[in-house]
Amino acid sequence: MSVGKPDDVNVIIGQSHFIKTVEDLHEALVGVSPHLRFGLAFCEASGACLVRHSGNDDALVRLAVANASAIGAGHCFVILLREGYPVNVLNQVKAVPEVCTVYCATANPVDVLVAVTERGRGVAGVIDGASPVGIETESDAADRRQLLRDLGYKL
Repeated sequence: MSVGKPDDVNVIIGQSHFIKTVEDLHEALVGVSPHLRFGLAFCEASGACLVRHSGNDDALVRLAVANASAIGAGHCFVILLREGYPVNVLNQVKAVPEVCTVYCATANPVDVLVAVTERGRGVAGVIDGASPVGIETESDAADRRQLLRDLGYKL
């Protein structure tokens, strides 16, 4: 299934193991930057089996819920970000004790490969962006280095 999101939104998809995930991910994200806008959703895998959700941007929360519902895999979480990048929050997300795996963190189009058994659904992997079409040249390397400086990630 393809993740639905606007081009200016980044997505992090992962797996966690406990209902506390929603609150802990929310706390991790709000601690990064007062400008970060996000929505997150988590597919509960036992008990009520609800899609739990939180965030500080209602549109991103709704979109995270729609994507998590479409994936429909137990313990899967979806985080959508604006006004920040996955590189700004990925260590905080991975440090949440319940987080087991991060499948992707990207602005690219993403397809989620979902396996289905009698027990339910699980994320088998993701396809993140396009395949390479060549090898970086010196000019490409110079462009890459300049982009990192333009974004403020390098001096």
